[in-house]
Amino acid sequence: MAKKAAPRTATSGRTARHRQEARRPAGNARFIILTGLSGSGKSQAIRALEDLGYFCVDNMPTTLIPTLVRLSRRAGSEISRIAVTADVRERAFLSQFPKVFRKLRRTGSVRPMLIFLEATHEALVRRFSESRRPHPLAHGRSVSEGIREERQRLAGIRGMADAIVDTSNMTVHELRRFFQRLSRGQTPKPGLVLTLLSFGFKHGLPVDADLVFDVRCLPNPHFVPSLRPRTGRDRSVIRYMERDEGTREFIRRLIEYLRYLIPLYVQEGKSYLTIAVGCTGGRHRSVMVAESLRGGLEDLSGVRLRLRHRDILLEG
Repeated sequence: MAKKAAPRTATSGRTARHRQEARRPAGNARFIILTGLSGSGKSQAIRALEDLGYFCVDNMPTTLIPTLVRLSRRAGSEISRIAVTADVRERAFLSQFPKVFRKLRRTGSVRPMLIFLEATHEALVRRFSESRRPHPLAHGRSVSEGIREERQRLAGIRGMADAIVDTSNMTVHELRRFFQRLSRGQTPKPGLVLTLLSFGFKHGLPVDADLVFDVRCLPNPHFVPSLRPRTGRDRSVIRYMERDEGTREFIRRLIEYLRYLIPLYVQEGKSYLTIAVGCTGGRHRSVMVAESLRGGLEDLSGVRLRLRHRDILLEG
């Protein structure tokens, strides 16, 4: 049997984060094994599959997985679709799972689909901090050290996966939609999630921005008393800024540049891109420009567009 190729990784200089890869069509996805990094969303994923009609077992002992498969294939069994999670919570997982999984595939009685969930280091640290749960590999060390060790020890199992899903910026609803497509026999397509983020420099740079554009060079509605309490979404502010030829030209050139640039990120395989637009306070110019960018970029192929105004409700 030919050796299975490892999943592709990003080719840019940045780490291979924000990636969501599919190595084979999902087919009917009758038997799904969820694994991956602690804190990456496996519990939410297994609940989503349960809601979709899968018989689900969380934290399944690795050596019992073949037994569950045999029981499900007995005559008269009402279990048609199964999903299990297996991970480092089980002590024998790292040593036993590769052998068990390869044997399942060799038998041919079932075609298991292995889905590996992961997230960025920063996202995992934040989730453990918010939940106050201990990391299973910390053992008296910091959460950060436990995450690094787990990522290293799971590298081989990650390489066996049929799909790798980065949940760093995924909501629970997006994760659910991912598995809905999977259950329908559709290959989940990663695409590029493009976030347009307006902000105010006086409130700090966005930590998750990939590209930052400074629009403080444009006329400022803040100095017009009737416009000061309004925002860049109000028609009066939009008209004020659109009357300025320099503003119109700035937006036109920026849209032209981004329409050239973003498809390159799509082609490279990037899953998430955050474009931040900043003015002084984050209420007028950055909001108006971000809204204009949405209108100029919403028809790009392979892109899911989001718009967020971080500081629009802050004073000044």
